[in-house]
Amino acid sequence: MSVSCGIYHERQSRQLCALHALNNLFQGRDPYTKSELDEYCYILTPRSWLNPHRSWFGWGNYDVNVLMYALQQHHCETVWFDRRRDPTCLDLGQILGFIMNVPLRLPLTQLLPPALRMRHWLALRCINGSYYNLDSKLRQPMCLGTEAEFVDYLREQLRPHTDQELFIVMTNDRATSAEGDDAATSEDSDQTGANQRWLKPQFRNAK
Repeated sequence: MSVSCGIYHERQSRQLCALHALNNLFQGRDPYTKSELDEYCYILTPRSWLNPHRSWFGWGNYDVNVLMYALQQHHCETVWFDRRRDPTCLDLGQILGFIMNVPLRLPLTQLLPPALRMRHWLALRCINGSYYNLDSKLRQPMCLGTEAEFVDYLREQLRPHTDQELFIVMTNDRATSAEGDDAATSEDSDQTGANQRWLKPQFRNAK
């Protein structure tokens, strides 16, 4: 782990990119541990041997189910971003950050079937008014610039020919503060604006 210009940044270790992405996203606050993510794998599928949510060798390589479950433990929700949308639709003020899944560019990997190719998790978020790539494979955080420059970056990363997947991370503060409200009202809200608050109002679907 390193702190560069006040930015928390864990460096890559083994196949623990999901762990690093989570801790970099939250900037080291109440950090996750490998043992916690291993426990989440077992909760999702109660099988220690050949658990489908991590490397069979126990080195990490956690899948998206573990990532989403881990974020839920921090009262966050995750939304998969449809690359057919333009990133200008994102209401960045409502979003804590992003986690991106990208293919690893290793020699000969392109010869493997897609299901066997290795992939990598990394975090993106705004810190002190600028957006950063907090990829654990980088020597230090990479500044991506302003909000407009960040949107351009996302557009480039999510072009049709690429193989990247983007996940939006939001806190559940609004949902938590609404506890105790009328259940039917809450359910209606979930079906309309509340679960689309990552979108600018003009892009949200009416019920």
